Amino acid sequence: MSDNQREFEKHLLEIMTKFKNGQATDAEIEEINLWYENQASNEGYTDGMSSTKRAETKQKILFRIYDRVHHTAAPVAKIDVYKKIKIFTLAASIFIAIGVGLYFQFAEQKKYLNDTTAVHDVAPGNNKAVLILANGKKISLEDLSEGQIASQAGIRISKKANGQLVYEATESTESTAFKPEFNTIEVPLGGQWQVILPDHSKVWLNALSRITYPLHFTGKERNVKISGEAYFEVAHNAQMPFKVQAGHQIVEVLGTHFNIMAYADEKLIRTTLIEGSVKVSQGKATKLLVPGEQAQVGKEGITVTNEVDVEDVVAWKNGYFKFDENLEAIMAKVAKWYNVEVVYQFKPDPNSIYEGKVSRSKNISSLLKIIEFNGDVHFKIEGRRVIVTK
Repeated sequence: MSDNQREFEKHLLEIMTKFKNGQATDAEIEEINLWYENQASNEGYTDGMSSTKRAETKQKILFRIYDRVHHTAAPVAKIDVYKKIKIFTLAASIFIAIGVGLYFQFAEQKKYLNDTTAVHDVAPGNNKAVLILANGKKISLEDLSEGQIASQAGIRISKKANGQLVYEATESTESTAFKPEFNTIEVPLGGQWQVILPDHSKVWLNALSRITYPLHFTGKERNVKISGEAYFEVAHNAQMPFKVQAGHQIVEVLGTHFNIMAYADEKLIRTTLIEGSVKVSQGKATKLLVPGEQAQVGKEGITVTNEVDVEDVVAWKNGYFKFDENLEAIMAKVAKWYNVEVVYQFKPDPNSIYEGKVSRSKNISSLLKIIEFNGDVHFKIEGRRVIVTK
């Protein structure tokens, strides 16, 4: 341990001891509280650990309790080291042990916590998209207030308070014949959007995604076209199957929940089934999926795998990042959501796997902290560029 690390530990222990004895000032309590929350917050430190690292950390904390506080072994069952609690609600002896244990775990992270990554940060994406009407008019959805946006061919288009775009038929729709007209929603980098289609199907669009759909579903099929990434909850209609075209594949369903990732910079189009059943087609080749399976479509055809974590796949739709994959795959997602350029100063090992979970509402530094803790990489933020080094 370096001299700086020893001094920092000594400083922390002095304040914690003063707190235990009722002598800590408000400023000292706030200092420790901020440090603790920064290191052990549920969406930063602990979520970034693998199960093995969690177990190792817990064991180290127990040793700190034994060695530095009580000099007697503490029962494991009585200590919840991951509970996110403010300092003033912790029992003093346990908090001292946790603080020391976490400090030892984060000694190597001290330099990072004080470098430019913590100073220069990037805010997360938010709800924003552009609606392109049938007549070509473009409407920036994020700038609009709640209420009706437009009316086309017997369809009322409204923006809801939660950011959803909803299509609703007017009373005259049933008795009127309409020529085919289409709308498109484009989501930029750093954006996301939700839409309820005219058939009441729900679609979530991730950053850099696009969906085109008719104002009226007529005939024998309901057809939409996407690029990027979208999560679907399709309204059931056995007489009119729902079909999604994504690149060179077609996904056909009756009523189900599934996710499609079809970004142009990805080698494969991935369709993951959450609920129900779907048929994935590429040319004459077809595959039927059951829940938990993923179809991977590439130049060589369709491959189906069940070795996929569904929670990881749909994490973006549920408001967080959850990953267990290599660095380049993770940073491709980060680049789209935070609208940043990722610059590597080395060639990442595709077999080196990083684990973590963090809210998509956090600034980029929270996510980069997790990745650093999991491996031997470092990040520096310069404007909207993230530089990755060894």
